[in-house]
Amino acid sequence: MQDRCIATPGLIAEVIDNRFVCHLPYYRQAEMFARMGVNLHRKTHCDWTLPASDWLSIIYREIQYEHWRVLYRQIDETPIHYLQPGSGKAQTGYLWTSNIRGGTVFYHWHDGRDAGGMDGLFEKSQSTKDDTPVDPKILPLLRIIQCDGYIVYPSWSKDKKLIKLMGCHSHLRRKFFEATEQSLRLVAWILRQLVHLYLIETRLRENKAGPASREAVRTAESRMIYRRLKKAIDKLALRRSILPKSRLGKATSYAINQWPNLETYLGDGRVEICNNLVENAIRPTKLGAKNWLFIGNEMSGQKCATLYTIVENFRCLGINPKEYLADVLTRLPGMLASEAASLTPANWLKARSGKPVRKVA
Repeated sequence: MQDRCIATPGLIAEVIDNRFVCHLPYYRQAEMFARMGVNLHRKTHCDWTLPASDWLSIIYREIQYEHWRVLYRQIDETPIHYLQPGSGKAQTGYLWTSNIRGGTVFYHWHDGRDAGGMDGLFEKSQSTKDDTPVDPKILPLLRIIQCDGYIVYPSWSKDKKLIKLMGCHSHLRRKFFEATEQSLRLVAWILRQLVHLYLIETRLRENKAGPASREAVRTAESRMIYRRLKKAIDKLALRRSILPKSRLGKATSYAINQWPNLETYLGDGRVEICNNLVENAIRPTKLGAKNWLFIGNEMSGQKCATLYTIVENFRCLGINPKEYLADVLTRLPGMLASEAASLTPANWLKARSGKPVRKVA
């Protein structure tokens, strides 16, 4: 993998697995190796991981290309601290996360929470497929982005005619739940309506309903609940007793502002009622951050995004991370760039099993 590197692909796979799957900081890994009689400085572990992320970046770009083509995905962002020399304290960057329902997860690193993070998620990768003609039917189709009410999303999409935002009911429910103490009876009624919507979605999921069936059931059952809920929220907005800066006032304002985006899911059976799937994809990065606190520097952010993308995808597919990484890191140096698509976690598993890939819930 690297000139004058004593680490085998299997050992590097062990280090990456400990860091990004088990969330162990490098200094703890150094202590583990020391107990086995092997003295390795934590910087050595880091030095092994960085070139591995460079090798894996070609697989990362294949996954990026898949997300660039897809018509519906869920997006969210999460803060990650990093060290900036000379600043005297840790700075905050963000992992912008894209999730395809029943498909792959993709992370992009950006040093801020501005629209640049969205640009990175929608950038066409410089993958091996760039030399291949793209189906012209893909590009002009409307793309649906499911996200929360963060102001950057509508700001980024307002000039993009083929981007439609879809809201998240979990964030709506969370806003009203936080206002429970202000008006228990009123908020409980609103939450109960949202529970009815989620119960319908649970039944559809258990019955493995397709897009057409989901849309029909939502039109017949969910829309009626929606109308009832909208009338109640509109009446709340007219109450002078509810202060705009109170929790109930903020929840009401959020609901009214997001209502056009929230209502989108009624007429499109492809989309989910909420973006919990992408929030679940973010959770492993937060578990890691609680242990290692920050990444080394801003440049390391994208390397972490690369490794988390690879790790989270084979975790969702039920692939043994050490087996996958050891095999891929062994084979990559002798392969052509055009062959990298065969080593994405989904394709790797399909080649091993000979069966269609099914994502683990």
